[in-house]
Amino acid sequence: MNEEKVRLAEELVRKGLDEKKLRHKLGPDWRLLVEIAKARIRARDKFSRDDLWMDLEGLRYATHEVVARYRAERLEEFGVRSIADVSCGIGIQVIFYAMKVEKACGVDLDPLKVEFAKRNAERYGVTNIQFIHGDSLSPEIIERITAEVIFSDPARPPEMPERKLEDLLPSPLKIYEAYKSKTDSFIFDLPPQMRREKVPWRGEFEYIDLYGHLNRLTFYTEPLARAERSAVILPAGVRLENDPDLEHIVEWTAEPGDYLYEIPPAVDYADLINELFHSLDGTPMMLLREKRRVLATGNELLRSPYLKRTYALVGTIPFHPVRINDFLRREGFGRATLKMSVPQQEYWRLRKRIEANLRGDRRAFVFRLGDRALIAEEVYSS
Repeated sequence: MNEEKVRLAEELVRKGLDEKKLRHKLGPDWRLLVEIAKARIRARDKFSRDDLWMDLEGLRYATHEVVARYRAERLEEFGVRSIADVSCGIGIQVIFYAMKVEKACGVDLDPLKVEFAKRNAERYGVTNIQFIHGDSLSPEIIERITAEVIFSDPARPPEMPERKLEDLLPSPLKIYEAYKSKTDSFIFDLPPQMRREKVPWRGEFEYIDLYGHLNRLTFYTEPLARAERSAVILPAGVRLENDPDLEHIVEWTAEPGDYLYEIPPAVDYADLINELFHSLDGTPMMLLREKRRVLATGNELLRSPYLKRTYALVGTIPFHPVRINDFLRREGFGRATLKMSVPQQEYWRLRKRIEANLRGDRRAFVFRLGDRALIAEEVYSS
């Protein structure tokens, strides 16, 4: 299997050829070639390269390149010389770690993932990684690994209603027990929704926001911790840490001011809204807190890399699709984005009613606050 074959598969997939034609043109490895091609097509916004090796599962669990680079740079600050990734998948994170250490090791149970990881290391020009195919919890593998830091990004069963350490593969609990005699420095990639009290070790919970979405929860055991809780906004690269000595200044209001401020989910998950408010020049107030959206409000135009977006409030009206549509038409809006918790099957039906017969170039952002619709226009995005 070579690059020329994968490029051909990409071309054929983009043309929409059926299974029979794909098999005929690609030969006996056609299924894997097609999967690699589909993964590359879907990965175009995740990596800076378009020639990486991966299947769809490998793509799903692979660390975004922006995140991988940030975590490697953070590790460099501690002067770490060696690291082992004991569930490396297609290798993206361990490759970026290897750029900052003298020696790295990547282990995975899937031989195909190991082969992909080796090829990806070649693509990035990284040569200081030892890749091992095997079970990272087996005595043979444990004996072979000597590293200052153990990193693990376990697979997450998507069907689990509650994220638990014991359900991850491999379980961080088992990884810790297996390698604690070798080091006390561990980094675990955990589901962001996991409750912090479920993690039995002292250390730092770092929530990573990537392009306005919660992307990762990285847990660092105490030797690598810089705070108890933190939030990082990428690609801006700004960071908030918890400070228990700060005065509590977070207050709530039921009435929106002239501006709405959308708070990054990582800040909310890390319980750092008080720290965020202290970092801002103005004094906003909390307005709305939902599972997927947190809004503050105030009468000052705030521009901060710690804010996801800032909106100017255009109007507040009763929440009804026809009333919203009438308002948008009068104000010259041509499009509307619904910023509210709406079941997926209802979103487009509701948006279609709100956008019916609109004309104009302006885009409205529609929030729901109880029985009211807040109509806003974006003025700043970090």
